[in-house]
Amino acid sequence: MAIEASFTIEQADFPLSAVFEQLADVTIELDRVVPTGEAVVPYFWISADDTDKLDTDLSVDLGIDQVKVIDKLEEQMLVRIDWNLDYESVLTAVVNTDISLVSGIGDDTRWTFEVRANEQQDLSNFQTYCQDHDIPLELTELHAISSLKSDREYDLTEGQRNALVLAYSRGHFDSPRDATQQDLADELGITRQAVSSRLQRGFRRLVASTLIAPDE
Repeated sequence: MAIEASFTIEQADFPLSAVFEQLADVTIELDRVVPTGEAVVPYFWISADDTDKLDTDLSVDLGIDQVKVIDKLEEQMLVRIDWNLDYESVLTAVVNTDISLVSGIGDDTRWTFEVRANEQQDLSNFQTYCQDHDIPLELTELHAISSLKSDREYDLTEGQRNALVLAYSRGHFDSPRDATQQDLADELGITRQAVSSRLQRGFRRLVASTLIAPDE
């Protein structure tokens, strides 16, 4: 039976800690893409009020070889990261076990990762690898994958879907608004920047899946 699990890890125990040292109130989120080569989760969104202050030479962080800025939006930056897999982290645990990384988001205190396993043993192997290599993960959620409620997922991550559904149910899209992004952030237990990021990229995926023809 396929299962999904959520883990947390302290911010300092994962590469990219230098980003949190340089920027205030910053959130970093994995941009989920279908892998087409050997690169390991290369794309991340960095959300903060002052991303221009970020020094993208982050080679001081163990586990990182190079960071390249791909695109900049308002209060957001898309970066590609070349990892040094000689440094043991969650990424090396994913690479060396039969686990798929579904999502990842970090703030100034911790990272939260969601992984998927085809069998319970695969998840156990992942946990054992982390223990053997002193990667201090804490399991926070475990559940079997249920059947889809719809025949179309629109390629949303769980975080994006949760943010969009909560924003709709709380009247964030009403005029006047009944809930601000900060209200949603407080309820979800994440930062306002993370809510903004999830809503923006969730809308983008919905538009791409519903309104844009393939030749566009």
